[in-house]
Amino acid sequence: MTSTDATADAGAPPPGRHILARSAVIATAAVFGLTYSLSAPLVAFGLAQHGLSEALIGANAAMHAIGVLVTAMLLPRIVARLGARGVIIGSVILSALTLMAFPAMPAIWLWFPLRLLLGMAAEALFVTSETWINALSTESTRARAMAAYTAALSMGLALGPIILSLVGTSGLVPYALGAAICLTAAVFVASPQVPAPHFDEPTVDSPVHYLRLAPLALTATALNAAVETAGLSFLALYAIGLGWGVEDATRLMSVMMIGAIVLQLPIGWLGDTMDRRRLVIALAVASALGAAVWPFVLGHAVATYALLFVWGGAFVGIYTIMITIVGARFKGGDLVGIYAVSGLFWGFGALVGPLLSGVSMQFHVHGLAIFTALACAAFAAAAWRLRSAS
Repeated sequence: MTSTDATADAGAPPPGRHILARSAVIATAAVFGLTYSLSAPLVAFGLAQHGLSEALIGANAAMHAIGVLVTAMLLPRIVARLGARGVIIGSVILSALTLMAFPAMPAIWLWFPLRLLLGMAAEALFVTSETWINALSTESTRARAMAAYTAALSMGLALGPIILSLVGTSGLVPYALGAAICLTAAVFVASPQVPAPHFDEPTVDSPVHYLRLAPLALTATALNAAVETAGLSFLALYAIGLGWGVEDATRLMSVMMIGAIVLQLPIGWLGDTMDRRRLVIALAVASALGAAVWPFVLGHAVATYALLFVWGGAFVGIYTIMITIVGARFKGGDLVGIYAVSGLFWGFGALVGPLLSGVSMQFHVHGLAIFTALACAAFAAAAWRLRSAS
């Protein structure tokens, strides 16, 4: 099995090239996050402008998830055959061409296979860049590298809607802008000065195999997706129900996202200086306790902003440290396989999170806080029980 320490296509690169490569892949993560957060609402608005119902818009979004699932099964072997650089360049070119194709399609039903292609390209770009940054990291700085990666991803996710608010959602311009942003990722990694690791083909393709290898990491992915999508769907509504104004309630998500970006670097430093399994448990417990006190502080603006800032960092930190643990433990094809199967768990979490939180909010005014606290507490318990196997 190939070592996860980065190697250039021929020989070990000097330290300066390691820094260049890490910077390029981290920038690619930001581009991925920005493209995703720009394209998802852009396509939804476009479908609505064509008169499609909310049910059909949801079905179109599901095509993205199907693309993720299809790619998760094939990606480990594709990366082994084409290389990490080839997969990323191919993915961003496919994403750019697909985005440009949306406004050019003569029939709206063609937006459904296009959304499938967009999901496939996004999964390949996300998994390959995440695997690449882990392969470029040494054990002494792995958590900080993954923290920078996660922070860049979160920053990209935060910028997409902001760009749409400036350029609008009508016409060719937003699609062309999204395509241009996609192609910048190819610029980052295309240079031969950026060393690309090689990954062998995995010996096993079964998702069950990877679940047995990294049950806690995959569970963390599902938790992240479940709580994140639930928060995006209901946090503002939850605050409005407690008396917040619409603009102030919407601002809460921004505060949480800023915390998720800013606090990843100190969390990454902790991940390189203490036992990572204990840190994951501590972050999960902090997330559970933080959500549990939401009902008590949401009546006070300053306390709410401070709590959500810290909570956002701690919660996203769970994912940061878990992918660090996986990168330290697994190599080559197995590493790609675990990250690819995490797409399946992300889809599962994104499905059940809004569903369970919505049901919880129907039964109790603080249903979102209850759901979030219980989900984080359950993960903390699982992390404690599985700490020797994670």
